[in-house]
Amino acid sequence: MIQVAILGYGTVGSGVYEVLKTNRDSIKEKTGDEIHVKYVLDLRDFPGDPVEEVLVHDYEKIISDPDVDIVVEVMGGVEPAHTFAKRALEAGKSVATSNKAMVAQCGVELSKIAREKNINFLFEASCGGGIPIIRPLNNALTAEVIDEITGILNGTTNYMLYKMSTEGCDFDEVLKEAQEKGYAEADPTADIEGHDVCRKIAILSSLAYGKFVDFQEIPTEGITKITAMDMKYAKELGMTVKLLGTSRKVGDQVYAQVAPYLVGPSSQLYSVNDVFNGIFVHGNMLGDAMFYGSGAGKLPTASAVVADIIEEAKNLNKNVMYGLSEEKMDLMSVDNVEERYFVRHQGTEKDVEAVFGNVEQVVEGIVDGEIGFITWKMTYGEFQKKVEELGKVAQTIRVKD
Repeated sequence: MIQVAILGYGTVGSGVYEVLKTNRDSIKEKTGDEIHVKYVLDLRDFPGDPVEEVLVHDYEKIISDPDVDIVVEVMGGVEPAHTFAKRALEAGKSVATSNKAMVAQCGVELSKIAREKNINFLFEASCGGGIPIIRPLNNALTAEVIDEITGILNGTTNYMLYKMSTEGCDFDEVLKEAQEKGYAEADPTADIEGHDVCRKIAILSSLAYGKFVDFQEIPTEGITKITAMDMKYAKELGMTVKLLGTSRKVGDQVYAQVAPYLVGPSSQLYSVNDVFNGIFVHGNMLGDAMFYGSGAGKLPTASAVVADIIEEAKNLNKNVMYGLSEEKMDLMSVDNVEERYFVRHQGTEKDVEAVFGNVEQVVEGIVDGEIGFITWKMTYGEFQKKVEELGKVAQTIRVKD
């Protein structure tokens, strides 16, 4: 029998407990052994809940029990999650987590300890919720040279932008609705400012390119400046706005960024709507691949965590080499990245041509005295200079090719 301890009995923790109980027989067939939840750690009590039988409030009880083989960290946040995960690994217990903040900040350290102890630190659920993406990058796509990963990696912001696009809602209105439905937290900063996506694209990039990408070095812009008026322009152009986490190879360099993009129907990400997530991967031999599904939610995320538990149960004394590299990636500056840009300018097409030359598409009549246009490809550094020269710019949004 393989003994498991779950740290945290919130949304994901209770989901993990439920999946392990509900699918017990199927999981036993796949592992060749029964997986039993010996402890659930939480500060709270849960009167009447079956978890009462295994509920503990003191982590020392778990860390000192030699029978515990796997620790599941689903508490969220960096601390005390990091300390608990580190102590578990140092005690020879494998760790599975859905905690992208901890993985992005401490994953290199924890992966190193797991390798040294010949155990495992797995984090499938940290980037795509219920979407399998870590294993494909580490297994099915290992023959590939990955040159791009671009994803809609946050269901909250995707829902908000979708509502703004289809119903003409203002940002504040749709944020309130997202909070009422439980999609957004009372403090939505991590979602709407892009921090959540930043951590996820850092983890995915680290795995794809084989070097550690520091999330703190990724330029990050959220969706707080996107307006209902921007959505009207996007619709006129036959496009929509998505918050994308992107990393891409340019020659022998890699850049990464998080920002809103205008996305057209030729992109696989165009039709990823509502709370769903989509992750686009391009390999040099495979070409395009797309991973789509529920990026969050109790049971989808729990299912991905349990998949890690099963993997660890099958490899109790063998490191499966899924960890993050200690070698750091030096990212190229986004100032040198060539992209197209959408611009809203309070002036005339003649003013635009004087600065940008011939532009790709022009939209008029949405706002009196204003035009919208899409530039040809240029570096971000060049674009910034031209915007400053043009003046009277109401909005700029990158365009996804």
